[in-house]
Amino acid sequence: MSSFIPAQSDDVSIATIRALAADVVTKANSGHPGAPLGMAPVAWVLFSRFMNLNPKNSKWFNRDRFVLSNGHACALQYVLLHLLGYKLSMDDLKAFRQLDSLTPGHPEAGHTDGVEVTTGPLGQGFGNGVGLAVAQAHLAAVFNRPGFDLINNYTYVFTGDGCLMEGVASEAASLAGHLQLGNLIVIYDDNHISIDGDTNLAFTENVAGRFQSYGWQVLRVKNGDTDLPAIFEAIAEAKLEKNKPTLIQLTTTIGFGSKQQGTHGVHGSPLKADDIRALKAKFGLPDQSFYVSPAVYGACAEIGQRGAATEVQWNALLSQYAQKYPELHSELVRRIAGDLPQNWEKALPTYTSKDAAQASRKLSEITLTALAPVLPELLGGSADLTSSNLTKVKGSVDFQPPSTGLGDYSGTYIRYGVREHGMGAIANGIHAYGGIIPYVSTFLNFVSYAAGAVRLSALSGHQVIWVATHDTIGLGEDGPTHQPIETAIHFRATPNLAFWRPADGNETSAAYMVALKSKKTPSILSLSRQNLPNLEGSSIEKASRGGYVVHEVEREDLTIVSAGSEVSIALEAAAKLASGGIRTRIVSLPCWFVFDQQSEDYRLRVLRSGAPILSLEALSTAGWAKYSHEQYGLSSWGASGPYQKVYEKFGITGSNIAVIGKKVVEFYKQQGGPVVSPLVKAFTV
Repeated sequence: MSSFIPAQSDDVSIATIRALAADVVTKANSGHPGAPLGMAPVAWVLFSRFMNLNPKNSKWFNRDRFVLSNGHACALQYVLLHLLGYKLSMDDLKAFRQLDSLTPGHPEAGHTDGVEVTTGPLGQGFGNGVGLAVAQAHLAAVFNRPGFDLINNYTYVFTGDGCLMEGVASEAASLAGHLQLGNLIVIYDDNHISIDGDTNLAFTENVAGRFQSYGWQVLRVKNGDTDLPAIFEAIAEAKLEKNKPTLIQLTTTIGFGSKQQGTHGVHGSPLKADDIRALKAKFGLPDQSFYVSPAVYGACAEIGQRGAATEVQWNALLSQYAQKYPELHSELVRRIAGDLPQNWEKALPTYTSKDAAQASRKLSEITLTALAPVLPELLGGSADLTSSNLTKVKGSVDFQPPSTGLGDYSGTYIRYGVREHGMGAIANGIHAYGGIIPYVSTFLNFVSYAAGAVRLSALSGHQVIWVATHDTIGLGEDGPTHQPIETAIHFRATPNLAFWRPADGNETSAAYMVALKSKKTPSILSLSRQNLPNLEGSSIEKASRGGYVVHEVEREDLTIVSAGSEVSIALEAAAKLASGGIRTRIVSLPCWFVFDQQSEDYRLRVLRSGAPILSLEALSTAGWAKYSHEQYGLSSWGASGPYQKVYEKFGITGSNIAVIGKKVVEFYKQQGGPVVSPLVKAFTV
C-alpha cells in the first residue's frame, strides 16, 4: 500500500475550499457551512489522490463516481467542481441558491456538470451509491476480459449522521454487505451534530458495530480535521478490500475553524462577517471574498490533466478491445450510448380477444420473457415477492457474489429482500451509472414505502420501471392493509412519472414499449392479480398513446372512461346499457401522463363533447374529474374476501355500473343544454 506524500498545495487548497464554502453560503444568506468546513480535508485527499475523473469530459464512462449523500453540504461539492475545472464558474458559485443558477440548494443530476445523482432527502444518496456499485460490478462481469479491465471504477459516498439515521440507508447498506460490493467506499462524517443538536439526543448506537454486522469493513480516522496521512491511508486500505464495502468512520469537527465549531449553530446558518474574517486569518488567507490563489488553481489543473490522461489510456484499451472482441465492444458502446437494439419491439407479444384471459401480472411476465433475449440491459429484481410479482425470467441467473454459489455478478436478477425503499434508491443509482435499464417490483401498495425514491426518479429523470402487482381491491383476501386505494393518484400527480394500468395483453405490451423508450421518465406498471379478458378493440399502437376508444358508437348517450381491470367491467355495463337503448362508448385510459402528451385534437376525439363522461376505477376517484363529468370508485378502504365479492360490495360490477350510467344520462338530459368535454379549458398547466 502506497503512503501519503505531502504536497505544497495541500494546506492552502484545503483552506481555500473551506473559505470558499463559507463565502458561498454567506453571500446567499442561506445554506449549510458546517459540513463543508469539516469535510474539506477528506474531500481534498480523495479528489487529489484517488479519484479518476476528467472535468473536460464529465461523462467519461469509467470515471470514479462521487455521491454527496448529505446533500445539504453541496457548497463543498460546488467548490470542488469549480476548482477542478468542471463547467461551473466563479459567478456560478456566487449565484448559490439563486433562481435558475447552476448551484441549487441541493445537488441535482443533469443540472450541474459533474453531479452524478440528485441528493438532499437524507439516505437517498447512500442508496444511490449502492446502485452505482451494483451497476459497476454487473457490467464488469459482463464485459471485462483477461487483459481488458475496462470497467473497474470505484464509487465514493460522503454521508452523515442524518443519512445513517434514515431507514433507506440501512436497507441499502444491508444489501450492499450481502452483495460484497468491494467497489463501494463510504466516508461517514462523524461530527456528532444534527439540526437539533448533539446526536446524543437521539442517535447513540454503535454505527461501526452495525456496519460490521452488515458485512462491511469498518475503518476509523480519529482526526479528520487535520490528519491527512490517516485519511489517505484509510482510503487506500479501503481500496485493497475486494470482497466487502467499506465504511470509513471519520471524526471531524463541524464548522472547523469558525467561532461556532463543534456546535449545531454552524450546521445550517451562514457565518457572520467577523467569523469569516477570523477564519481566513487563521488559515493564512487574505481577507477577500471568493479568493483562489494561482497555486490552488494550478494544483487542481494537474488533477484534471491526470484524469484526462487516464481517459486517453482507457480509450486506447477500448480500441484494442474492439479488435479482439468486436461483438462485445459493439454491445458495450450501444449500451453506453443508451440506444436500444434495432427492431426490439418485434419481440413484444400481441393478443386478440380469442386469447385466454390472464392477470396482467402474468402478461407482464410473458412480456419480460420475450424481451430479455433482445434487451440484455434489463436488470430486474423484486422485494422478496418474486413468485407473486412474476418478474424472474426463466433461466436467468441471480446477481450474487460468486462466493455464495447463488449466482454471479453477470446475473440479471437481483433479490432485494423486503427492502422496498432501499430497492428504489438502489435502482436510481443503477440507472445513473449508465448501460442498464433497471426494473424493480413489489405490490403496488408497497411502492408507497418507496415513494421518496420514486419521487427522485421522476425529478432526476431515472428510467426505472416499477412492476407493481396486486393493484386494487382485486387482490382480494389480503384486505385493506394491502389493497391500494389512494396510491394511484399519488403517483399520477407526480410530475414526469408514467403510471400505467393496462387492461389486457396489448396494453401491457404497450406499457413496456413506452417505458423502455422513455429514457428520462420512470414508469409504474400497475398490474392485476385477477385474470383480465383480452379486449376486442385494443392494440399496442392504440394503447401506446395513453388513451383510446376501445368501443365506439355514434351519437352516444354516455361515455365511460376507465383503466386496468375495470375496463372489461365498463364494457359489460355498455352491453347492458345498449340493451336498454342507451348508446355507450368505452374509453380505456391506461396512462394519464402519456395521454396528456398527445395533441389536443386527438384527446378531444377520444373524450369528446356531446355526452356525459363517467369514470370508473376500483381506486380513489381523486383526479378523474380532469377526464370525466361524474366519477365512480372508492371513497373508503377496501375489504377482505374473494375479489368477486369485494367488487360486488363496492358496486363495481357491470350490472351496477349500468344502473349508475343510466342515472348519469337521465341527470344530464334533465339539465339540458350542450355537454362539453371536461378537457375543454381556458388554459392547461
